Amino acid sequence: MSKEKGKIKYFAYVRKSSEGEERQALSIPAQKDQLTERFRGLDIEFVEDKASAFKPFNRPAFADMLVRIIKGERTGLVAWHPDRLSRNEKDAGEITYMIRTGVIEDLKLATYHFENTPEGIWMLQMALSQSQYESAKKGRDVKRGLNKKAEMGVYPAPAPLGYMNDKYGDKGYKSIFVDPERFDIVRKMFDLMLKGTHTPPQILEIASKEWGLRMRNGKPLSRSNVYLLFTRPFYYGEFEYPVGSGVWHKGIHKPMITREEYDRIQFLLGRKSYPHPKRHEIAYRGPIKCGGCGAMITAEEKVKHQKNGNTHRYTYYHCTRRKDPNCREPAIEEAELEKQIAAELATIEIPPAFKDWALARLKEANTQEVSDREHIYGAQRREYEACVRKVDNLIDMRANGELTEDEFKSRKQTLLTEKDRLQALLKDTDKRVENWLEIAERGFNFAEKAAAIFTEAKQNGDFGVRKEIFAALGSDLKLKGRKLSIDWDNLLFPIQTMAKEVRAIHARLEPVENIANTKDLSEIYSKNPIFDVYPI
Repeated sequence: MSKEKGKIKYFAYVRKSSEGEERQALSIPAQKDQLTERFRGLDIEFVEDKASAFKPFNRPAFADMLVRIIKGERTGLVAWHPDRLSRNEKDAGEITYMIRTGVIEDLKLATYHFENTPEGIWMLQMALSQSQYESAKKGRDVKRGLNKKAEMGVYPAPAPLGYMNDKYGDKGYKSIFVDPERFDIVRKMFDLMLKGTHTPPQILEIASKEWGLRMRNGKPLSRSNVYLLFTRPFYYGEFEYPVGSGVWHKGIHKPMITREEYDRIQFLLGRKSYPHPKRHEIAYRGPIKCGGCGAMITAEEKVKHQKNGNTHRYTYYHCTRRKDPNCREPAIEEAELEKQIAAELATIEIPPAFKDWALARLKEANTQEVSDREHIYGAQRREYEACVRKVDNLIDMRANGELTEDEFKSRKQTLLTEKDRLQALLKDTDKRVENWLEIAERGFNFAEKAAAIFTEAKQNGDFGVRKEIFAALGSDLKLKGRKLSIDWDNLLFPIQTMAKEVRAIHARLEPVENIANTKDLSEIYSKNPIFDVYPI
């Protein structure tokens, strides 16, 4: 069992980070040193992981540790920071549940103050939510950058044969140029294809053996390469991004062939159809996946011409069938999808009084966290300054002849290594000024107003606002049987649960005259047991 003579045994979980600036500061040796120093006297067994915490079920050592905690081998948990434990909702929920139910008897964190109280668990949920948010945000930022690049007409991927990527341009503004070694040769391949006298394999043989064409990595073209080359719209100046999305962009690169030449080649290849760019705006495609096969959802516009001269346009959302060509999930009309989005937004809607009360409670709880973080930073700063003084003294001792050159080099290297470690810890602590309160505030503000703003934007035809609200719903949306389902993130899920209870409270207090003032509401909120399960 975990307890011997009343003493808790602890697992110390350390995980290697894959984030650029954290790789040194949060290396496994650095975490071990800091945890050992900070939690002297604890019975600690280290558990190491080098896998990413972004996806659940991806860390065998972490999963084994939780099983051992459930068995009672050790019931305490130590870590450097909440984001070492989890960057996904599934693992975060499991950790907080085990704490709340007493399976994990104590949690200690080197750079974060935690108290096993309803408020403390809520703050931990916010910190874990922040970690998940930061990971998701990085991915979203990359996607947004690539989408922006595509909108500018720059193909956001490795350049096809005959072109080359800009290696020296500013990040985010790199373009695609003509490859002077290969562009003309690839154009000659298109010319042979247009004559209709050669098959793609014959053209491949001529290009490889007679013209000496090679890929940029020096390897010869394969048969699949040449078929792909002849069917890529990129060569006439357009590209689809993301692939399979149905969104087409006009490239700013120099086209190799005309659209008419491309169409003729498709005819010669026996292709009955080929991609056609879509020009109408689509609001709700983005992160939705098919609930049947898991492929992305795309959209297309249908135009209906009536005998009386009227024209009606309808947008339908359906599975791309990229993963399963036989997927039979039905399409859904945009108007019906918008009704379901509005209904989902209504489930998280909260009144202003509750939002103000919840944020006030969170701000009160934040005071202790700020104080503890400042103490940690101050201690690290003093330790760093002491190390710098030791380096300076060492130089003086060498100058005075008190140390030999070998002694000086040996001691200097040891001190510089320690100095670098402490400097990295300082940067990490400084960088991790917790913005969980800001994240929570954004979540509550969104829950309060999103439904009303979405409805107003729909009535006003404001495409941009609707698209922005839809994008904020998360990245795990599914469409199955013409029904939209949303797996709310680690912040909006508890808000949705609380919103249901708040609506019930207000319903019991209606009409409005029954609500005396804000103070009365605050007392009612504070007494409700639901906020012990999802504490504020």
